[in-house]
Amino acid sequence: MHVIDHEPASWILVLHGPSLLLDVNCSHSFVSYSFLLQLNEAEAALYAERGRDYLHELACAIHHSAPGVAASHSPYKARNVDREFGTEVMAAIQTHRAAQST
Repeated sequence: MHVIDHEPASWILVLHGPSLLLDVNCSHSFVSYSFLLQLNEAEAALYAERGRDYLHELACAIHHSAPGVAASHSPYKARNVDREFGTEVMAAIQTHRAAQST
């Protein structure tokens, strides 16, 4: 598992085997949180076609849908994969940041 792209303060894309995991920084008023989503087949195809522009749009859509807010009806809410991959993704992000700072 390793970071393959990122947009500072917005999103981080992690490759896990054949899967793409998108860690989105969400912020609503004074509450900030990270939301981890595994790209589905259609999203992965759009990323392959449109690249970073698509990831930016997807991250914005996730952010604005507020999937981490209890009363949210976000279509992404049920797709949170933090329990399955969160610890590994955080380790990959820390490794990537350490490599960037040297």
